[in-house]
Amino acid sequence: MRQGQRDLRNDSGKILDAVEAGESYTISRNGKPVGELRPVGRRTFVPVAELRRTAEHLPPVDYSKFRADLNAMIDQDPHHD
Repeated sequence: MRQGQRDLRNDSGKILDAVEAGESYTISRNGKPVGELRPVGRRTFVPVAELRRTAEHLPPVDYSKFRADLNAMIDQDPHHD
């Protein structure tokens, strides 16, 4: 749903109640979208045991190659082609 800046200012309580109930809004200024107002998502946590089970199936890491790749990325000059 789209709401203008004036509506947000004048009806902020009503709009925030709607957001709390699950509505999302695109906020506009002079007819141009400038932001979004939406409910905060619930954080989801993965239990440590599940992470460990998942990690068991990952391929082994070659740490020297990994370090070399990191060094190559870090040493790049973003202003030089």
